[in-house]
Amino acid sequence: MRGPWSNLRARVFPDHWSLLFGQIAFYSFVVVTLTGLVLMVPYQPSVEHVVYDGPYEPLHGVQMSQAMDSTMTISFELRGGLLVRQMHHWGALIMVAAILLHLLRLFFTAGFRRPRRLNWVVVFGLLIITLGACLTGTSLPDDMASGTSLAVLDGVLQATPFVGTQLSALLFGGAFPGDVITQFYPLHIIVLPALLVVLFIVSGALALRNKPAQFAGPGRTEDNVVGSPATVAVVKGVGLFCFVAGVVGLMGALATINPVWLFGPADPANTSAGVGSAWYLAFLDGALRLAPGWEAVWWGRTISFAILLPVAICTLFLALLGIYPFIEERVTRDRREHNLLERPRSNPIRTGIGVAGAVFYGTLWAAAGADTMAVQFHLSVNALIHLFQALLILGPPVAFSITRRICLGLQQRDTEIATNGIETGRILRLPTGGYVETHRPAHLQLTSSEASRVDTTGRR
Repeated sequence: MRGPWSNLRARVFPDHWSLLFGQIAFYSFVVVTLTGLVLMVPYQPSVEHVVYDGPYEPLHGVQMSQAMDSTMTISFELRGGLLVRQMHHWGALIMVAAILLHLLRLFFTAGFRRPRRLNWVVVFGLLIITLGACLTGTSLPDDMASGTSLAVLDGVLQATPFVGTQLSALLFGGAFPGDVITQFYPLHIIVLPALLVVLFIVSGALALRNKPAQFAGPGRTEDNVVGSPATVAVVKGVGLFCFVAGVVGLMGALATINPVWLFGPADPANTSAGVGSAWYLAFLDGALRLAPGWEAVWWGRTISFAILLPVAICTLFLALLGIYPFIEERVTRDRREHNLLERPRSNPIRTGIGVAGAVFYGTLWAAAGADTMAVQFHLSVNALIHLFQALLILGPPVAFSITRRICLGLQQRDTEIATNGIETGRILRLPTGGYVETHRPAHLQLTSSEASRVDTTGRR
């Protein structure tokens, strides 16, 4: 291999399981793209109404859009159509989960510091665009579940002061429900996938330009990389892609998801009982549920803080997440380049902030299912809402304090091990009659085979 590829072949890539989340996200995107290309052929992006006469008996004679009718055709009449459709959906969910885990890994290991601040922004952009692609994709079947979600979205847009009506008309192509399929279809199949491709290319280019970050360990410094050569990394990448594709295929074959035939066609005048937002957008739904019902009338217009407040808080939360590397650099004044990752315990403040943010997000996420919890566990919905409201306020600072104390305790333990060594479990009696446990130096780490050859007296 010569030319520009020779340098790539000579590269070394670190080996650690937590570094695979970014690859899993990309491979999931490949699976989603391939299955999406297959689904594009039979799908009809039209809201023109037809009468269903397919093989699914419960919906016989029901009026529905061509989009819903073609979705039913894919699910029940096209050979392998339901498998491809469910693989497409499961692949998108795995992609969102992998990007979230990749962001968490970057945050807690400080993988966003110079020279990789732009990497964080790119991954955050991948998350936002993927959420948009998932939202537009789930609306294309035009079933009752997606129609209910769009009705909630329309209500949020309408609550925006002064420009709410215009925003809703712009998104839906007129008064709700409008021709939302025509609006969302090009976004879902052209615009958003193109942006994802660009961001994945930028992410790969940045990864190649910067030295790979690695965890501290024997022989690892800020100036070198310990790991596998590029050829081995490529082979592992191919194997991981096959594994991801296999898992997505298995889930698509065995686990039903988004059964639109159970919900029926979308109807602006009705909604399905028990329908909730997708898990990756549940924190927005939870914020709406927890907001107090405050309203005010200004300049002859009713301002609903019950909608504006949660939208503003969630937007602020995402904005802070996107610019966090720049905030930390400004506060710590650390502008050095770092090629070694940190253990979460090494920075208690950052780890505490991360756990506090996770508790904040998790509380909103769980609150989206308050009604389902109340039904399943025979509890009061109001009591659960009040509980989540209290957790939303008290949970993050408590989580920050506890996490910080745990990190400091782990640091103290590491210091004791470095100073006194590792406990051996061997107890010696002193000449004075007392007892003491012996320790071995921390750098003498025994393998399992070596430990099996150590007798009870601690001698080989």
